[in-house]
Amino acid sequence: MTTHETVQTVIPERYRSAVVAHIMVSDAARALSFYEQAFGAVEEFRLGHPDGGVLHAEIRIGGAVLMLGDVSEGPFTAPSELGGTSVALHVFVPDVDALARTAVAAGAEVVQAPEDQFHGDRTAILRDPFGHLWVFLTHLEDLPEGELERRLAEGAR
Repeated sequence: MTTHETVQTVIPERYRSAVVAHIMVSDAARALSFYEQAFGAVEEFRLGHPDGGVLHAEIRIGGAVLMLGDVSEGPFTAPSELGGTSVALHVFVPDVDALARTAVAAGAEVVQAPEDQFHGDRTAILRDPFGHLWVFLTHLEDLPEGELERRLAEGAR
């Protein structure tokens, strides 16, 4: 399905107060600009590094907060330097199809096009130009555990 009527629902309670991710990128200023253009991010805070670049910034995408900064000395590095990532950033949005179109136009790569999933969300997976994986979801329906298990067993998407 290429078009989908957006159903306004409330984000499930268990996802409203989640762990706040703090990602590292090789050019945080460029990343901040990309996230604004591609995902509609709103920059809420930016602290410059004394030697230049971004020491710490915070953005909001929908109701989700994300922290980010330039890679610096220490234990953190960017996915581009690792050749991949073991983390995907999940964000609920009102219209995953519209967000995916905007993000691709801004330079995101589609890993999985928007599609209704068995778990009751319409989901798209995107990779940003900095190597981070993003899972954007529009919540369509609340499902009891038994229905989730039934759909999974049937191989439904």
